[in-house]
Amino acid sequence: MEMDLNLVVLCGRIATEPEIRIFESGTRLIRYLVTVRSEAPRRRVDVVPVTLWDPTDEEVDEPGERGRRIWICGSVQRRFWESPDGRRSRLEVVAEQVNLKEVEELEPVSA
Repeated sequence: MEMDLNLVVLCGRIATEPEIRIFESGTRLIRYLVTVRSEAPRRRVDVVPVTLWDPTDEEVDEPGERGRRIWICGSVQRRFWESPDGRRSRLEVVAEQVNLKEVEELEPVSA
């Protein structure tokens, strides 16, 4: 049987101040809106919602600010909820890794 692959890698800029939520259970999350610019096949800017569950203390203390470069690795998920208008859904990226370093700051990977 063929396996499917749900893997997303994004590099963009933080569009708005990140939202940090802490639930009664102690579970934490950071929500980002990330702009990703494309030139081909036509020039456009996509805004992608990203959720990082259980961020580290460092990520909560310094989640990044608007305009900062962000690298994300994760998967696409569809979230459903009920609203007064009926059942709603949206696609979002659920991040496994978030990196706020510029390319120049990244350490090379040794083979």
